[in-house]
Parts: sequence; C-alpha cells; structure tokens
Amino acid sequence: MSLLNENLKTIHSKLHDKELSVLELVEDTFRVIAERDARIGAYLTLNEEGAKNTARRLDDKLSSGEQRGLLFGLPAAIKDNIVTEGIRTTCASQFLSNFNPVYDATVVRKLREADTVTLGKLNMDEFAMGGSNENSSFHPVHNPWDLERVPGGSSGGSAASVAAGEAYFALGSDTGGSIRQPASYCGVVGLKPTYGLVSRFGLVAFASSLDQIGPVTKNVEDAAYVLQAIAGYDSMDSTSANVEIPDYLSALTGDVKGLRVAVPKEYMGEGVDAAVKEKVQAALQVLESMGAIVEEVSLPHTEYAVAAYYLLASSEASSNLARFDGVRYGVRAGQSGNLLDLYHESRSQGFGSEVKRRIMLGTYALSSGYYDAFYLKAQKARTLIKRDFDQVFEQYDVIIGPTAPTTAFKLGAQVDDPLTMYLNDILTIPVSLAGVPAISVPCGFVEGLPVGLQIIGKAFDEHTVLRVAGAFEQNTEYHTQRPNL
Repeated sequence: MSLLNENLKTIHSKLHDKELSVLELVEDTFRVIAERDARIGAYLTLNEEGAKNTARRLDDKLSSGEQRGLLFGLPAAIKDNIVTEGIRTTCASQFLSNFNPVYDATVVRKLREADTVTLGKLNMDEFAMGGSNENSSFHPVHNPWDLERVPGGSSGGSAASVAAGEAYFALGSDTGGSIRQPASYCGVVGLKPTYGLVSRFGLVAFASSLDQIGPVTKNVEDAAYVLQAIAGYDSMDSTSANVEIPDYLSALTGDVKGLRVAVPKEYMGEGVDAAVKEKVQAALQVLESMGAIVEEVSLPHTEYAVAAYYLLASSEASSNLARFDGVRYGVRAGQSGNLLDLYHESRSQGFGSEVKRRIMLGTYALSSGYYDAFYLKAQKARTLIKRDFDQVFEQYDVIIGPTAPTTAFKLGAQVDDPLTMYLNDILTIPVSLAGVPAISVPCGFVEGLPVGLQIIGKAFDEHTVLRVAGAFEQNTEYHTQRPNL
C-alpha cells in the first residue's frame, strides 16, 4: 500500500518522529508511479532526480530543526499547463513538446515555499480544451476505477494521479469544470476557487476571464491545506484579487446546523442520470440530518450557460493562442517558404483538432458582422447567469447539486461527437461563468464508478464551501475508498 494513502497529519507525524524520511516518501511514490502509470497515463514528464534532491534538502531541514512549511515533504504533481522552471511544460500539445520554462508559476513558487516536492507534470487535454483527457497529443489518461473509461478533463491527469496514489495531491486548472468534473469521475476532491483568489501568473492561458488554478486532493482537509498555501494576492497577475485570506482549516468544524442549502431544480432535472440524482438526494438527506435547511430553488438562465461558455471561452482562446506562431518558442515547422507559410505550417502541425475547432469558432464569433450576434450576446447571457447566483445567495449559504450528469463514460464513446462532449460540463460551467467557488466531493458509487457532489459558494467564501464539504465528508466514508490497482 502506498504511503500516500495516509492523511497529511499522519505523514507529518511520521516525518517528525523520524519514522519516515521525505526521501523514503518520494521513493515510494516513484515506485507506485513505475508500477501503475503505464496503465493510467497520468504523467507526461517525471522529475525524479530533481524530486529526490529536494527530498534530501528537506530531510536536512528536518534534522537541523529549521521551521517547516505548511505542506512539508508532500509529493505533489502539477498540471502541464502550469509553468515549472527547468521542467518541460507542454500543455499536452506537440506545439510545446520542447518547451522548458525559465521561471516558475506563482503557485509553483508558493508550493516550493511550503516545502512540497514536485514529482512531475500531468497529462491533460491539449491547452486545457476538452472534457475527457482524450485530446492530449501524447496519450489519453485512463480512469483508475475502470481503465476502459475516461478520467474526465481537462485535468484528467491531476485527478487520476491522486486517485491512483501516484501523487499526494495535484494542481489542476478549471475553466468550465476542468477540476471538478474529473474529480467527480475519479472519486477525489476537486476545488475551483473564486476567480482571482489564486494567481494565474504562469498558467498558460485558455480563457483568461474563466481560468482558475485549484487543488485536487484525497479529502477536504487536504484541499483546505493546499488552498491555504496557494491563495493570495499577486502583483504579477492583473486579475488577482487583493482580499484577506482566512484560516481555511478553521472551517472544518463538522457543524452545518442552520445553514441554508439551495438545490436548483435545473441541476436535478432532465439529462441528469437517475442513479446520480439518487446519490445526490441521499447526500442532501445527510446534510439535513445534521441540521442544514435544504430547499429547492431555480437558476432560470442555466439553459444558456453551455452556449454562452463555448462562445466566450473559444473567443478568448482564439486571442490567447495567437502567440503560438512557431517563431518565439515551441516547435517550428521546417521548409517554410515565407513568414506566412511558417505561421500556417507551424499552427497546422502543432495544434490538434479540438484546439483548431475552438480557434475557428472563437475567431468567427469575434469577426466583423458577427460580434454583436454571438460574442456580445454571450456576455449578456453571462451577466444573467451571474445574477441568478447573486439572487439565490441573498437567502442561501450554499448551492448543491451533482458535479456531472453521469459517471465516467467509456474511452472513445464521445470523441466524434463534440456537442455531446461539451454537455458533460453543463453543471459546472454556470459556476465558472459566475466566477464563484465550488468543490466536488465523492458522494457514492453507481455500478462501481464514483459520483461527485458539487457544493457552490458565494464569491470568496471558500470558508463556507469547505465547512459544508468537510461536514459531509466527516459523516460519510466515500472519500476513503480507493480503486483496486
């Protein structure tokens, strides 16, 4: 059994009592990766030598009695669209297959200051565009609970690595559900913070008004620890929010008595699998038994969320990806006759089909004559969706529903049907458009596959989100179950 199945406090106790060294913990993790990742495919780049060097340095710190960071000694893995100095960062694209960054993203720097060990970079949908991790240009990721099924996306590698015991925790990025949906499919905890709470500096941009980095962990307490380490204002990020960071661990009281829980009827209606709905209703009954007040509400503009999201996200992607031209960095096409040919050939060879699809959609939506009809209308729909959340939060503390309408589907089942693939994010996209925080926690199993419960909070109120998630987790055992690998 991997040492990573232990909780954080147990690992820290063993390190402090010299029952375990950081190097032993890291070596055990790489042993598990060597045994399992050929079947899972969670990693694109391993940092084994660098990780062991860091572990030795941390062991020296332990021996000397120096002050230790909040996440001391924990082996972590990073989604491959978050830049890491000296460690290849590809965004799972052939375009960046040779890209070695010269600086760390702010979140990576903060994890280093918290004394974590970077294991390597995790597989993902190319440039974070996808919901199944089948759009990686290297290889797909397999769900640890059923190797014939997807782990979700785009942070499929992040969720699968934690579920399979190949990392203690991971960082992912969430644009329309890319942390929460794979967390649901893989039976782990995935937190999307409020937009602006965690710095995006060093995150390769997909849709800049939506992208947000967050943790994928085994349990809610670990999510609180990691968020404590990475949250905060960053002058290097123009969208970073200068807000006070509370003690997130103090939220884990186990008490939800008197809290008002809203359940949107749109999140429990047509399109949500009956078995998934049953697990979510059972979870709501658990919260009710603990003293929470659960009532049905309406988020009436939910039906417009998917259309608005894909217009807005694709429009921003078409702009953000213009920098990938084969000139400044990344792979350059050979045998180009002139500069325009170089651009054309580099982008044709470097980008995969899903990335090209979204660039074309976004460029069309922003083009002269179509801007008002598509992009501007989508922005107006986004405003209405955010207003729905604001109105509900005037009376309720959290909103709860399923994270995804189904459990994980089989590899290849939707790869040729992009519209069906897009609809898998129908329950996570509205949250991203509103910019509010949400967490997915395991709430049961359907035919051996995990189901996720999505808990949504007010902007910058991660404290309450973690409080509810932690209380539910303390009264259930779903988070302790691991796939048989």
